[in-house]
Amino acid sequence: MRLILISTLCVATSVAADDITVTDEDGTLNPQDTGFGRIMSNVEDGQTDMVTCATGYYITKSGRHAPARKLFKQCAEAGYTAAMTWMSQLDNNGLGADYDPDAAASWDHRAAQAGDPIGKFNHGLNLLRGHGIAQDEAAGRALIDEAAQDGLRIAKSLQQSDYDPNSVTPDADEWKYAPLF
Repeated sequence: MRLILISTLCVATSVAADDITVTDEDGTLNPQDTGFGRIMSNVEDGQTDMVTCATGYYITKSGRHAPARKLFKQCAEAGYTAAMTWMSQLDNNGLGADYDPDAAASWDHRAAQAGDPIGKFNHGLNLLRGHGIAQDEAAGRALIDEAAQDGLRIAKSLQQSDYDPNSVTPDADEWKYAPLF
């Protein structure tokens, strides 16, 4: 009797776990409450919140760059500066789309304008290099200084190296960061 009861419970649990989500005019039956499916459902529904946007990091690191790009773009458009930084990283490395230094610099610029210290640092570095944007060392140094004032340690390190980009990105490919203008 116990064996039959345990077997029945296992089958019932298995069936319940395999139920699918159904959406109709009356609402959603068995919505996904957690996981990748839930996050992508949020993105499809146009929902952006801190948890949804932060999950983009996991999605990127799992190698699913196209869905990460979709999530980060939506979050960036909603004003999340960390998502702008991630969009820059995706564009700067050709992940989920073609390599696009202009778009990468534009995302960094938006994050900097929003007051994000990492955005200031990255945009300052782009200006120092002339990568994706016209080179302007004075403006680049000013943004690096702002990021350092905001407490960003890597910005302080760049200041101490007399603004030598190789001090903070020693493994960067020189061809990639040569001035484009």
